[in-house]
Amino acid sequence: MSARAPARPKPSRQTAQDKLLPAAFRAWFAGRGWQARPHQLEVLEAFRRGRHVLLIAPTGGGKTLSGFLPSLVDLALPRPEGSGVHTIYVSPLKALATDIARNLSGPVAEMALPIRIETRTGDTPQNRRARQRENPPDILLTTPESLALLLSQDDATHLFRDLRSVIIDEVHALAGIKRGDLLALGLARLARLAPQAQRIGLSATVAWPQAIAAYVAADGQGGGLDLIEVADPAPPDLSIMLPAGHLPWGGHMGLAAAPDILARIREAGLTIVFVNTRAQAELLFQEIWRINEETLPVAIHHGSLDVAQRRKVEAAMAEGRLRAVIATSSLDLGIDWGGVDQVIQVGAPKGVSRLLQRVGRANHRMDETSRAVLVPANRFEALECEAARQGVAARELDGDAPHPGGLDVLAQHLLGLACAGPFHPDDAFAEIRHAAPYAALDRKTFDDVLGFVENGGYALRVYERYAKLFRDSEGRVHLRNARIARQYRMNIGTIVEAPMIRLRLGRGASLGEVEEWFITQLAAGDTFMFAGRLLRFLRLRETWAEVADGGAGTPKVPTYQGGRLPLSTGLAARVRALLHDPTRWPAFPEPVQEWLRLQGEQSALPGPDDLLVETFPRHGLWYLVAYCFEGRNAHQTLGMLLTRRMERFGQGPLGFVATDYVLAIWSASEPRDLDALFDEEMMGDDLEAWMAESSMLRRTFRNVAVISGLVDRQMPGAERNRRQVTVNTDLIYDVLRRHDPNHILLRATWADAAGGMTDLGRLAGMLGRVRGHITHRSLPHVSPLAVPVILDIGREQVAGAGEEDLLAEAEALVSEATGEEHPENVLARSLTFEPRLT
Repeated sequence: MSARAPARPKPSRQTAQDKLLPAAFRAWFAGRGWQARPHQLEVLEAFRRGRHVLLIAPTGGGKTLSGFLPSLVDLALPRPEGSGVHTIYVSPLKALATDIARNLSGPVAEMALPIRIETRTGDTPQNRRARQRENPPDILLTTPESLALLLSQDDATHLFRDLRSVIIDEVHALAGIKRGDLLALGLARLARLAPQAQRIGLSATVAWPQAIAAYVAADGQGGGLDLIEVADPAPPDLSIMLPAGHLPWGGHMGLAAAPDILARIREAGLTIVFVNTRAQAELLFQEIWRINEETLPVAIHHGSLDVAQRRKVEAAMAEGRLRAVIATSSLDLGIDWGGVDQVIQVGAPKGVSRLLQRVGRANHRMDETSRAVLVPANRFEALECEAARQGVAARELDGDAPHPGGLDVLAQHLLGLACAGPFHPDDAFAEIRHAAPYAALDRKTFDDVLGFVENGGYALRVYERYAKLFRDSEGRVHLRNARIARQYRMNIGTIVEAPMIRLRLGRGASLGEVEEWFITQLAAGDTFMFAGRLLRFLRLRETWAEVADGGAGTPKVPTYQGGRLPLSTGLAARVRALLHDPTRWPAFPEPVQEWLRLQGEQSALPGPDDLLVETFPRHGLWYLVAYCFEGRNAHQTLGMLLTRRMERFGQGPLGFVATDYVLAIWSASEPRDLDALFDEEMMGDDLEAWMAESSMLRRTFRNVAVISGLVDRQMPGAERNRRQVTVNTDLIYDVLRRHDPNHILLRATWADAAGGMTDLGRLAGMLGRVRGHITHRSLPHVSPLAVPVILDIGREQVAGAGEEDLLAEAEALVSEATGEEHPENVLARSLTFEPRLT
């Protein structure tokens, strides 16, 4: 396994700097009144000893320079003419690679170093790509997908023959996801092509250091690696801000806090206002702009905006021309904006690591405290924000440990290997086992995956179109034809998004893109919010939608699949512990404390290791509310399984609503025998029956089929639309289930379903934990803690009702739960009915 940097007598920083850095570098640091930081010198020294490195250091601690310093020192001396790439830098974001190129060019020019730095991403022009292969730069900044593309070329051996360093930035954001699996396989290939190359992993937030060390190391197990961890000398300063007036019971957009957010923006230089979804960004931007009487320069930034518009916003940030940016995760990772005075997180952060990543955008300097404000949108989010604040103070990073690598990604990689040239399966298997996600891969599974790539597998081998590889008399694997290589390169990558439609103002400027399903719901004249403006839909053309500014009527707000992250396991456990211990309640705002006291008087409070389930009648129906705190995905799966079981028990389930905190089911009959209802056995036959019937497994299979190369999204001269891909994969799915139920793609589909949208592992853990520890409260009416989710149910059941009707229903609900009459003006402030999302 990895070793922490050896504890040897440390010379003074100046002595170490004099020993390790050439004169030009020492002069460059001195000219700025700087000294190299100790961890930067440690990385340089470890690299000189031939070690791989994982550096975990706070945001603003000079991690990027730490990673590049060995390369810059090595490249300070001229290289032979015609040398290959010396250093590869891999980033999860194209924008980050561009930003690094800009920031790195300054020191290189100032020290007059003979170094050529270039980027290679999906945005790189074709002529520059060709030139880079003929005349490689010294340092190449790229992404996992572009690296896989380069490795699939027949000249990859020549391109990377002189490789000395591979820098993996924001490694925590890659390890454990399919993009990270693809990168790990690419790194294993690089190790075969350039065994002399050393790796440097960089991150600020690592919850599983040994697992990430294994990911970075060349043997896939952490060998030959120094783990360098840097303490945070200035922990972040986090505060919680409530909206003026009463804290809302429901809603998750945080629009009620817009005046307070604008006041904070007014008092600071540059503020990043982080939100959790693109729809929330659009709505909050509109609300802040509506009340922005001083017309402070405020912008919006999210992944669906046109890339040119995002670059304009980023340039305005860097130049100090903005006072605030409303942003999603598009600004989470390590681009150094400088000059950011504060971060405001609107809505619950969903995880400690994610919050720390965002907070680090403020005061992007290691020795200065980052200041951030958390703005809960409702009462449950106030609990979560306080739990997150305490988690940050305790430095309890969260996140799931990296999982075994996806078999669909492995299939894609094997096809890429064949595109680069013939290979022997024995060599490929040995090479792939050095990638951490595949370190435990067994030979039979490898052979099954290779067999699928070769001919589609048992049930599909009769179809010529699935035959992509063949073997020669010596067992070496070859590509069947050049057309397969072209299609592989057009479809490379693991990001399977819903089909997108580009938006254009008339026939002119591109604004960005929305998902195809949203556009298909619009009629000519319908209005919607996008890019911070009100747009009117005109017509759908071949591959884009024509829109115009302005319009009448209530605008819709587009939402996006996968837009919300679930509550992390660690943060959920901390929330449960806080709820159960009244001595810790003073940390909560007074309205939340009163809410919890009322809950304790009228029902019970969820405990850290039990499951509180309430049942009560209302308006002729029965309601079951389970306080699981396991995240929206796990709760949705539980809702599906429980309603199936209730149907079998004759309890007449009518529907359910899942939030990150609770699951609520309404039914015609009173739910009884809760121990049987929540029995772990539902994870057996009930789960299999539901999965077989549900569209969710088909949707997961579609993604697996695309990633594995079974179905191509892009084809020469055409792009297949969602319906074409879906029909094709649905037919194949049915064939495989009937004739080859152990097919490698079905196994990959089940693995994805277990850890993805269904969160089966987390659900199974909860059911096991609470077995025999279910606390049931049969109540005469709704409890205070149940009010938010019942409000959500009410919105679903009275879709189309006016706000007055909703407010009247909500007023009755709160009065019922608290036993108090509330003046209408108070309720109007404490009950938030936000725009309905489409």
